[in-house]
Amino acid sequence: MIRSLWTASTGMEAQQMRIDMIAHNLANINTVGFKKARLNYQDLIYQELKSSGVSTSPSTILPSGLEIGHGVKPASTHKIFSQGNLQQTQNPLDLAIDGEGFFQVTKPDGEIAYTRNGEFKVDNEGRLVTAEGYVLEPQITIPQDVLTTTISVDGIVSVTQPGVSTPTEVGNIELVRFVNPSGLKSTGGNLYLPTQASGDPLIVTPGTEGAGTIVQGFLEMSNVNVVEEMVNMIVAQRAYELNSKAIQTTDDMLRTINNIKR
Repeated sequence: MIRSLWTASTGMEAQQMRIDMIAHNLANINTVGFKKARLNYQDLIYQELKSSGVSTSPSTILPSGLEIGHGVKPASTHKIFSQGNLQQTQNPLDLAIDGEGFFQVTKPDGEIAYTRNGEFKVDNEGRLVTAEGYVLEPQITIPQDVLTTTISVDGIVSVTQPGVSTPTEVGNIELVRFVNPSGLKSTGGNLYLPTQASGDPLIVTPGTEGAGTIVQGFLEMSNVNVVEEMVNMIVAQRAYELNSKAIQTTDDMLRTINNIKR
């Protein structure tokens, strides 16, 4: 019975972590480019009391063994990179990726990070940057006297200027794909870094080699589904209650044993 106390406690801890994950998803329901996460579990080690297949007589074997498990443990978090809804903003520097892929941005230390957040702005040098000032890679500079900025589905950035009848191409936006995007490391700020699990970044032109296309004047919203998260919260809450009930039941059984002498 002492074993059941610790086994049930692992279940409560696992469900608490699941609630933490759900809370994080719901907290970012309005975060541009946010991707929800799911918690995966594994059962813990088993205590083998009888082994399957051992001989019970010269002509028979035990068809099944006797194993007692020791509970559950969180194994991993799985980022789900399904497409979020596209919301129109009318801002020519707001970009969404319709399909797979990531934008590249350069952090202050020179490290390249990856994001689905396309809320770009222009800094004091005319470069396209994120809200934190991270420069879009490859670097694209918008002239000061620009009248209109047009970004095509394949990432070509063109501007019109006073006295010039035809648009001028000022750069190309590239996207990056990964073999296993769920293996990327989340660093906060809607940024990801590659790991050995994600594979090396593959730089592609938007709309080619499986990459999505660029949609100007739109932003990709979070892919969190409120109804789904609420259902998951109810399931986690009930599982937490069941594990706490197992602890209470074990405690009642121990109390009964202690009272036998009385």
